[in-house]
Amino acid sequence: MFYGWRLVAGLFVILSLSSGLGFYNHAVLIQALAESGRFSIETASSGVSLFFFVSGIAGIGLAPMLERFDVRWIVCSGACLSALGLWWIGDITTNAELYLVYALFGLGFCGSGLLPATTLIARWFILHRARALSIASTGLSVGGMLVTPVSAYWIQTLGLTEAVSRQAFLYVLVVVPVTLWLLRSAPADVGLVPDGYAQQAPTESLSGRSFEEGIRDPFFWWLNIAYLVLMLAQVGAIAHQYGLLTERLPSHLLAAALMILPLSSVVGRLIGGFALDRISMFGFTLLMMLGQALSLLILAFAQPVWLIALGLAALGFTVGNLLMLQPLIMADRYGLKSYSRLFSWANFLSVLGVASGPGLMGWLFALSGGYQWPFLLASAAGGLAALLFLGCRVSARPNRSAEGFAN
Repeated sequence: MFYGWRLVAGLFVILSLSSGLGFYNHAVLIQALAESGRFSIETASSGVSLFFFVSGIAGIGLAPMLERFDVRWIVCSGACLSALGLWWIGDITTNAELYLVYALFGLGFCGSGLLPATTLIARWFILHRARALSIASTGLSVGGMLVTPVSAYWIQTLGLTEAVSRQAFLYVLVVVPVTLWLLRSAPADVGLVPDGYAQQAPTESLSGRSFEEGIRDPFFWWLNIAYLVLMLAQVGAIAHQYGLLTERLPSHLLAAALMILPLSSVVGRLIGGFALDRISMFGFTLLMMLGQALSLLILAFAQPVWLIALGLAALGFTVGNLLMLQPLIMADRYGLKSYSRLFSWANFLSVLGVASGPGLMGWLFALSGGYQWPFLLASAAGGLAALLFLGCRVSARPNRSAEGFAN
């Protein structure tokens, strides 16, 4: 078996922890910090916004390091910083401590999250890149489905301080050994070439464009500004889904409801990863953006349990695919030559939306006294993202990557 599939398995586990204790866990932590009486939902949400903003800034500095250093030490360092931030959350009492801890947590999340993972997938796979990324990034959803409910249970039964201490220990205990055992920076490290190299001529997709060419390409800006707006809606909704559910559902249904979005995300990502070998990447991406806008509109008004479940399932299906599609589009358009640097800037633009979403929706919740208006805002942002994304079709030049994207 090609060694790259062992690497995919390792990334699956690592992303499960970074997502379950980072990305999806924020909805639980916001509520726990608010219920502790130390912070309002608005203030706790702003800490989450800082977490994502710092992770985006850090990615710009991390990208050149991924080209120079062994990825295992970067991921292990990120896991340790994330664990330290998680552990410290249990003891914070002031706004200054909240922001410092979330900044530290965000720095670690960057080093043990999507940027190193997508960079490795791009290096190791050509022919089966979409399939490999769909499997590895399914860990994001599995983390939300399995790890985050455990986090919520620990907080409810043990209290915030003991719960985050256990989460921090779990983060290091799993991520560090798996990283050292399974990850390798490039196929050449173990005497191999990328999957599909023999079947693919050494074209632009293997060498790729320079950073300067990519950053001046209008396609880059249409795509990533669309993702900025898209992620504002997506992450804002995920960060506040726990609050929405506690507002509209009885407590005994909360744990089950929290599993709907990540479970649907798993199904959606696996379907999308295998289907992208046969369907238009452009059309599928546009469909997912419109689907996200519709799912958020459903959640804005949903009151019956079945309608809330439908909205969460639809949102999860789109989340699973949209997180995977951005790095796939970037790798297809720009190749591997400057992938990590270009994707770090793409990620930074996305993170501006990610960082704005939780805080903006938290502010609107405080202003309106409920979650209808925040989710309406998120739905409108999703629709705007789809309109911006249409600019990619217009700006795609007639080269191999553009044709593959447009067809």
